[in-house]
Amino acid sequence: MTANGGPVEVAVVGGGLVGAALAYGLARRGRSILLLDEGDVALRASRGNFGLVWVQGKGRGLPAYALWSQRSARLWAELAAQLREDTAIDVGHSQRGGALIAMSEEELAGFGEMLAEISEAVGPENYEHELLDHDGLAKLIPGLGPDVPGGSFTPYDGHVNPLRLLRALHAGFQTAGGDYRPRARLAHIEAVEGGFELRSQAGTFEAGKLVIAAGLATPDLARQVAVEAPIHPVHGQLLITERAAPRLAIPTNIVRQTDEGGFQIGYSNDELGYVTGTRLGVLRDIAHNAVRALPYLAGLRILRTWGALRIMTPDGFPIYARSTEHPGAFVFACHSGVTLAAVHAMICPGWIDGDGIPEEQACFSPERFDVQTTA
Repeated sequence: MTANGGPVEVAVVGGGLVGAALAYGLARRGRSILLLDEGDVALRASRGNFGLVWVQGKGRGLPAYALWSQRSARLWAELAAQLREDTAIDVGHSQRGGALIAMSEEELAGFGEMLAEISEAVGPENYEHELLDHDGLAKLIPGLGPDVPGGSFTPYDGHVNPLRLLRALHAGFQTAGGDYRPRARLAHIEAVEGGFELRSQAGTFEAGKLVIAAGLATPDLARQVAVEAPIHPVHGQLLITERAAPRLAIPTNIVRQTDEGGFQIGYSNDELGYVTGTRLGVLRDIAHNAVRALPYLAGLRILRTWGALRIMTPDGFPIYARSTEHPGAFVFACHSGVTLAAVHAMICPGWIDGDGIPEEQACFSPERFDVQTTA
């Protein structure tokens, strides 16, 4: 790195949840790490994150993703404790299981089919779940609306404070000796002898290895190291209420009560390009659905609403790639930055530090999209 008189071992591009988790994990391994970040002007997916550590329903069509999500969920308590020890920041991690609330009989049947399919694919012994009628779900969620037909439950799920998580990852990275550079949007990557030259708004840097985890900026940067990473923005809107006494013990797909006491309500999924604002009709529908699920929410004031962009791959599964043309370059992209934070911080740095992405994770290569296109 030119500013310090020589190259760093690894440069991570992207300071969101994925990039920050990878950088934190690498720094804790004792490596010299540079983290290049746009800063708060970036389209942070964490701003639109519902904060769920979620296994339920993930991996339909790709059993490896169900097991990968579950592996991360099992590591999450260790990550939360590690961050608290390194930074004194409590990320609000709670993992008592989670519920999908079905708002119709058809949706309930769909939940049952989905969970049964995933369970069969990964092995029932590896995927504990329960489909519940109204009365069964109401035992887990007191105050459940009378017209809710039921839902499903798995013990793996939980939630965190996503903004506090991002702050803790950044703080932990710097505590471990990492070099954080905000306002450093990367413009050009040049492969040079022994690594990469990176030209950014903050200057030119050199690194032996390169990790691109820059959210919606990833595709253009990945092409510079000969990797195709097809991702697109998904617009989501969220609401948060005033604080209230603890009432909702587990998170759901519709609403969760945060560690600060407010109820976070959402979320929506719309293909709107790079629109980041809110739409009143969508907010109305989100609020109406939440009150149907938990009628007592009608008595709370909405304090804040917002829209944000999350990233999505064509099939919804992560992209993990090592460039064949430039083997020191890696690309990471996923929409589950909270759920997968534990494996990104505790498992994936070993891939970057070692011999690359293991064979059992080859299913997350972007080459799968070439096969689909050819077919």
